[in-house]
Amino acid sequence: MGILKCLFNFKQNSKTGDLQKFLLVGLGNIGSEYQHTRHNIGFDVLDHIAEKQSLSFEDLRYGALTKIRHKGKTLFLLKPATFMNNSGKAVRYWALKENIPLQNILIITDDLNLPFGTLRLKTKGSDGGHNGLKDIQAQLNTSNYPRLRFGIHLENKGFDTVDFVLGKWSNDEKALLEKRLDLLQEMIYSFVSSGAVETMNAFNGK
Repeated sequence: MGILKCLFNFKQNSKTGDLQKFLLVGLGNIGSEYQHTRHNIGFDVLDHIAEKQSLSFEDLRYGALTKIRHKGKTLFLLKPATFMNNSGKAVRYWALKENIPLQNILIITDDLNLPFGTLRLKTKGSDGGHNGLKDIQAQLNTSNYPRLRFGIHLENKGFDTVDFVLGKWSNDEKALLEKRLDLLQEMIYSFVSSGAVETMNAFNGK
């Protein structure tokens, strides 16, 4: 299917898709060398949710996928296998395949511009220099999709950006991360059951 036809169908699905379905996309890079790095917080969040449900991911087209039920909704948890800079290909494919409307897609990603552990949900916005979000915007042909950002910035200004985002969590960060993952899960379930506005009011900045 050509890209223009895909985008036309996606816009149609955004209006007529199954409102009981949600696509939760955790951004990251595949490969053992990237596991539990700051840039892979999206993968870690979805792994955390799946583990709580005793579920495992299946390697399918463009990514690893599992699904759960939450308050009558079906949640597709997707970890793209396309590497960060091509994340949009996986997002577009699974949104079209499962007929999931745009407002029910949630992208979970790191944000170097936010202090460590800060949570911020937005329903639209720029890519903020994040290559994964940049590709998603290009593939969906819109910046009006929900995204949940997890702050990874530290006060130390002396680090190399690439080395930092691809680096492992420090011991101090690890000590705080588990509670933040629990809060992220709570925030995601709120988005699914209560909507973006109520979730932003309740959780943003925590």
